[in-house]
Amino acid sequence: MNYHWNWGIFLEQVKSGDETYLDWLITGLGWTLAVSLTAWLLALAIGILVGALRSAPSRLLVPLANAWVELFRNIPLLVQMFLWFFVVPEFLPRDWSLWVKQEMPAKEFVTAALCLGFFTSARIAEQVRAGVGSLPRGQRDASLALGLTLPQAYRHVILPQALRIVIPPLTSEFMNVFKNSSVAFAIGVLELTFQARQMQEDSEQGIETYLAVTLLYFICAFAANRGMAWIEVRSRVPGLIGGTR
Repeated sequence: MNYHWNWGIFLEQVKSGDETYLDWLITGLGWTLAVSLTAWLLALAIGILVGALRSAPSRLLVPLANAWVELFRNIPLLVQMFLWFFVVPEFLPRDWSLWVKQEMPAKEFVTAALCLGFFTSARIAEQVRAGVGSLPRGQRDASLALGLTLPQAYRHVILPQALRIVIPPLTSEFMNVFKNSSVAFAIGVLELTFQARQMQEDSEQGIETYLAVTLLYFICAFAANRGMAWIEVRSRVPGLIGGTR
């Protein structure tokens, strides 16, 4: 292969300033972590709520929760990102629309985190619904018979067990958040993929650039995997899936 390798490129200064290319990648990694972790916390909160509502005995709440899941699960993430960034502000009241488009601080970051959070919440909701559905129905009936309200039964009895069961699939979703955050480059978030494209164009060392970025994404996803594995071990309950019998 007729290619000029230059692994020292990361320590060289960029052509348009005093920073190095390594500084660009570190900045990109910081934004990737910020978007991913913010989106994950949002997705986890909404996903647990929507997943619980999907399994609740309510003719009103179940269709609403199902609509949330189907809406965000069946539209490509990149399309959703463009919709939130370019289209949704046009439907807001005039003053709000102008504020979002012209004065909102960190607009790109907020939009990316919300979009990725909503998208991931639909997937988490499905995992939570499956976890609740795997529990014996007698769990809920016994809770209600003891005098707990339905919300109390979910909070203290059903969800603690269901969440332990669905930690393995939630691990995959946590890893996917880091990988899906790369879509945020399309609206100008200075995350890893954005910085990689910029570095490749500026330095013309595309192979080194994308190998380094690939490694950084792998490290993020692997760290998420190990973190969730630790949580799974610490939260095991005898008699549940994955628990010691």
